[in-house]
Amino acid sequence: MRIGELARRTNVSARLLRYYEQQELLTPDRSGNGYRSYAQGAVERVAQIRGLLDAGLPTRLIKQILPCLDGPDTIHVTDATSDLIATVEREREQIDARIRCLTRNRDAIDAYLAAVRTRADHG
Repeated sequence: MRIGELARRTNVSARLLRYYEQQELLTPDRSGNGYRSYAQGAVERVAQIRGLLDAGLPTRLIKQILPCLDGPDTIHVTDATSDLIATVEREREQIDARIRCLTRNRDAIDAYLAAVRTRADHG
């Protein structure tokens, strides 16, 4: 598929897709005229990239993590330095903290909705 179709299917601008390519997060094929051509798996790859970006990971880490998300047959281990491992661990701890916060917020909203619905049902 071409970049415009990938942009529509993922709701990500073509500009961002080109940026992902520049950061080596996406690798399209190139036709003789230079047009980009993306495989069907690019839709899922963009979703993975967006999810990791939304979690707060920088693209330099995403580039190293993405190959591990393709499945057990394509996992490869890079020669990670202790600094990189520590960075990824800190990022994971921050994600866990955000998950805990979101869970507390969701639970508070659920309690509020339950109280409002109970009041509405008895009022």
